[in-house]
Amino acid sequence: MARRLLAAFAVAGALIPFAANAATAPKVSIASFAELKTPLPYPYDEKADATAVMDAARARAKAHGKLLMIDLGGNWCPDCRILAATIELPELKAFVDAHYELVTVDVGRFDKNLQIPARYGITKRLEGVPSVLVVDPKTDTLLNTGHTAALSDARHMSPQALADWLAQWVR
Repeated sequence: MARRLLAAFAVAGALIPFAANAATAPKVSIASFAELKTPLPYPYDEKADATAVMDAARARAKAHGKLLMIDLGGNWCPDCRILAATIELPELKAFVDAHYELVTVDVGRFDKNLQIPARYGITKRLEGVPSVLVVDPKTDTLLNTGHTAALSDARHMSPQALADWLAQWVR
């Protein structure tokens, strides 16, 4: 229980600096991750050319006036799979599709495709996965510096808190 409260507090604290300019998150249709459709997805293509996939996603984001969301994780990670399944909820998928170009990047066991976070100044070991990078595709700059690992404990958040976190970066 204390862990859940800390996670909720961390998310609420992350919202404060951005609340005035942030988009309103959609109302999520589930109250608990236990309500997600199972099996949970395996969202990371372990054989993909991550740099090429990310560059293509950035070009699409730039062309369509969206933010680039880079989801760094691994199929072994329950929090990564929860994030992917939650984003697939119809109401959240519509929001993400409207505001973000989403790309998933397999980082293995913190030993693959580390050139992607390094491009945005993250050169030390990732603090956890999923690590979500929100990037302005026009300038190729990281917008959520210091908050990239906020969803690495997604299973101890609520589905609505996860949606709120995604919405805070949208202006």
